[in-house]
Amino acid sequence: MTLTSFNSMLRRSCFALLFLAGSQGAAVAADGWASVTEGTVVLFRHALAPGGGDPPGHTLDDCSTQRNLSNEGKEQARRMGAEFRKRRIEVGAVWSSQWCRTRDTADLAFPGKRTDQPVFNSFFNQSDLSPERTRAAQQLLSAWRGPGVLVVVTHQVNIAALTDVVPSSGEGVVVKPTANGVQVVGRIAP
Repeated sequence: MTLTSFNSMLRRSCFALLFLAGSQGAAVAADGWASVTEGTVVLFRHALAPGGGDPPGHTLDDCSTQRNLSNEGKEQARRMGAEFRKRRIEVGAVWSSQWCRTRDTADLAFPGKRTDQPVFNSFFNQSDLSPERTRAAQQLLSAWRGPGVLVVVTHQVNIAALTDVVPSSGEGVVVKPTANGVQVVGRIAP
């Protein structure tokens, strides 16, 4: 077996596990916007960026080497922020991974509010980083108390590792910080 075929097999196995985890997590929460209250966190998967993963050799400082938001994804991101404003939900902070598609989602939805948090960077092609990144993310999230709501724009693998929910592009998973991580309390459809 070549390294390329092994990596392909590993990636397919991870997707299957994420799908199964997401189907279990879906039964846990269904409140939607009613669950977005003071001190909660909304973990958004970045808006629509067609494809999966990133091309070999991609770099964080060059968006042309990454998978990026489509025009539909850009509109989806704008609608995210518009819903918060329409519902008068105070957003205390917006954290993002360093990938262009997450930064762009955050900037289009919540202009001028984004702060990069590398702990939310994707580990899609580096599954060995999952335990360390997930633990560090849990520590950051467990400290959030507001004011307002914390919005985190990240990737499917990160959200699944934190919540057992596999979100669609642009979907939000609403969580309450706990001493040991987070508790899923709702989901926001894209």
